[in-house]
Amino acid sequence: MKKKSFKNKKNDVRTNIDLKSQFKSTETGVKNGVFIFTDLLTVDQLSKKLNKSSSDILKYFFLKGKVKNLNSLLTEDEIGEVCFEYNIDFEKKINIDETNILDNLKVVDDPKKLKVRPPIVTIMGHVDHGKTTLLDFIRKSHVAKSEAGGITQAIGAYQINFNGKKITFIDTPGHAAFTEMRARGANITDIVVIVISADDGIMPQTIEAINHAKAAKAPIIVFINKCDKPNVKTDDILSKLTDHNLTPEEWGGDTITIKGSALTGLNVNKLLDSIILLGEILELKANPDRLGMGVVIESNLDKGLGPVATIIVKNGTVVKGDFIIAGENFGKIRAIFDENNNQLQSILPSQPARIIGLNGVPETGDKFVISNNDAEIKNIAEKIHLHRMKAKKNEKRGLLIADEKSSNKKLFVIIKTDVNGMLEAISAMLSKIKVEGVDLVILHGSTGEITKSDVELAKASNSIIIGFNIKPSKDVKNLANNQHVNIYFYDVIYHLNDDIQKIMKGKLGPTYIDEDIGEAKVQQIWKHSKIGNILGCLVINGEVNRNCNVRVIRDGAVIAKSKISSLKHIKEDIAKAKQGSECGITLASYQDLKIGDIIQCYKVIEKNEI
Repeated sequence: MKKKSFKNKKNDVRTNIDLKSQFKSTETGVKNGVFIFTDLLTVDQLSKKLNKSSSDILKYFFLKGKVKNLNSLLTEDEIGEVCFEYNIDFEKKINIDETNILDNLKVVDDPKKLKVRPPIVTIMGHVDHGKTTLLDFIRKSHVAKSEAGGITQAIGAYQINFNGKKITFIDTPGHAAFTEMRARGANITDIVVIVISADDGIMPQTIEAINHAKAAKAPIIVFINKCDKPNVKTDDILSKLTDHNLTPEEWGGDTITIKGSALTGLNVNKLLDSIILLGEILELKANPDRLGMGVVIESNLDKGLGPVATIIVKNGTVVKGDFIIAGENFGKIRAIFDENNNQLQSILPSQPARIIGLNGVPETGDKFVISNNDAEIKNIAEKIHLHRMKAKKNEKRGLLIADEKSSNKKLFVIIKTDVNGMLEAISAMLSKIKVEGVDLVILHGSTGEITKSDVELAKASNSIIIGFNIKPSKDVKNLANNQHVNIYFYDVIYHLNDDIQKIMKGKLGPTYIDEDIGEAKVQQIWKHSKIGNILGCLVINGEVNRNCNVRVIRDGAVIAKSKISSLKHIKEDIAKAKQGSECGITLASYQDLKIGDIIQCYKVIEKNEI
C-alpha cells in the first residue's frame, strides 16, 4: 500500500464511520409471524414471549429425549425448534448502543477498494527456546540500519520488509498481551509462530502457547530452533506435535514446520516465506481509504507525554490530527511514532505505532475507531466508562458458563501438579465425573508451578485453576486476585473430586480452604538430639504464628505438611514473627529439611462458595 499525504486535512477523502447510525434497539416478541429475540432464553421466558404453555414446551423436549425444567437455558437451535413446532419463524438480533458499539462495529467496503495488508504475527513458545533471538535476528536482517537505530524497541511491535512485502510482528513479553486481547474479543493476530528448541523439545510453555493459539483460532507455524547444533533429532518433536493435533506437512498434515536456527539464521528466510504464503492464503485485505480502526496492544502513562497507546490498524488509515476513541478514552492524535521513535504523519492497515493525545490510558485489547465527529466519540467514551464502572462494581464471576451450541453449561479447568503421574490421575478422574446439564472441559494441564500465563489463560477462558501439591508465588497470587481468577489447592485427590462435583451441581455447602498467613525461608539448621531440627529462618512474607499449620515448599512443590511446635527469637518464646525478622522454628512432625526450603504458614477457614 502506498502512503498518501494528509498534510492538508481539507483534501482528506477517507470514508467516515458514522457510529450513531449503527445503534439499534430491538423489541423482542412475535411480530408478523416472526419471533425476534436478542439473548438466549429459559423455557419459562420463551413460553411467555411466545404466549405458549411452558408444560407443552417441556413435553416437546421430553419426547425428544431431553429433560428440561423451567430454568433450563435453551440454545438458539432449541429456540428455533420450538418456534417451528408452533409454525413461527425466528430471528436473533443484537441491541447496539454506546456501550458496545466498538465491539459490534460493521463496515462494508467496496471490494475494488480492498488492498492486500501485511500479516500480523505473534511469536510464542517456552522460555529460552529462542523467541527473542528469532525476533532480533529478523529485525536486524530485514530492517535497514538507517531506520532501525539499534535493536532496542520503543514499542511492543514492529514491521519488516521481506522480498518487497511487509510483515508485522507483535513482540510482547510472555503471552500476556495475546491472551488479554483474546479475553476482550480482540483477536489481532493473524498467524502464530511457535518456537521449539530442538534440544529441549516440547515443554510446558510450548503446550501453553499451542493452547493459547488454538483458543484464538489462529493458524500455527512451528519453527524448530537450534537445528545448527550437531546430532539434533527432530522426529520426536514432530511426533509429539501430533499429540496436540498439529500434524506436520511432511507427515501429510497441514501444519507448516520449519527446522532452522535463530542464532545463525538457518531457514529464517524460509519461515518468512511461509508467513507471506500463509498470509496470501488467508487473503488478508483492508481498505486504506477509510478512517482507521484497530486494537490497542499496549499502553502506559509517560511522565512527559501523558497517556501513550501502542495500536495496530486493522482497517483504514490513521492520521496525525484525527479524533480517536479507544475504549472509554478519547482525544485528538497529537503525534504518531514508529518503533524507532520516528514521527509519522499516518499509518496504514497492519502497521503498528505509538500515539499520544488520548485523555486517559486505554486497556490492552480496547478497540479504537477514528471519527470526524469529536462530540459523538466523547459522548460514547463517557457511556463506555460508566458502563465499565457499573460492571466492575457488580462483578462476580460465575464458574459455570453457558455453552452457545448446547443446553449444557461448561466448567473449564486448568490443572497444575507436582508430578506427571498425578496429572494423568487427576485428568482421568475428572473425565469420569458426570453431572447432568454440565460438561467439564480440561483446557490445559501440566506439571510445575502455577504461572502468570496460567492465570492469563484462565482469565481469557473463564477457567478455574486446580493446583495439586503446588503453590503459586506471591506475584501469581496477586495477579489471580486482581484478575478474579479462582485457584484451588489440594493434596488429597478425593477432596478435589468432591469439590468439582459440588461446583458442577451448583450446590456447594461450606468449603474449607487454606488461607496463607506468611512465609519463612530456612537459612540455617541445627540438629538437637531431643527436639529434632531447629530451623534458623527469615520471615520473607506476612507473619509466622506459633502453633500454626505449615507446608514445606521446595522448588515450588509441597513436600510435607506439619505444625509449628515452637517459635523463638534468640532464646525467648514468641507468639509471632513478622516480615523481615529472624526466628527459630521447630516442626512437630517433619525433620528432613534443607537450607532454602520455605516454611509456609496457613490457617483453615470456611468459605461458603467456591
